[in-house]
Formats: sequence, C-alpha cells, structure tokens
Amino acid sequence: MDVYGIDTIIRIVTHFIFIYLAFWSLGALRLDAFFKADHIPQVRMLLTLLSIGIGYLASSFVLELIVLSKNLFVVGF
Repeated sequence: MDVYGIDTIIRIVTHFIFIYLAFWSLGALRLDAFFKADHIPQVRMLLTLLSIGIGYLASSFVLELIVLSKNLFVVGF
C-alpha cells in the first residue's frame, strides 16, 4: 500500500519540478517586450499556462520513459 503513496508523491514532485523548469526557461524569451505595457498581466498568465502545459508534457514523458524502461527490464528482452 505504501508504494502507491510514494509513487504519487514522486509524480507530483516531478510535475512541479518540470513546470518550474519550463517557467524558468520561458522567462528567457522576454515575450513582454513584444506587447504593450497594458497587456503585461495577460502575457504573464500566458507564460504561466504555457509553462504548466510544457512542464506537464515533459514530466509525463520522463515518467512514462521510466515506467517503460522498468517494464523492459522486468519482462526481459
């Protein structure tokens, strides 16, 4: 039973790490320079939503890759 709790915690932490990395990486784009000063909050919200989407996709990819490689070694070649 404890394995499911640990797995869930690892998934949540991994998602948050990748969302943070995506947000940090998207900050280098400086998209706010392309928009008027009136729209800065909307640009920040767009960056936040993009980072959530990209971070979730990247995290899901890495977690799925880990599961597939574990299954490969359990089943064998």
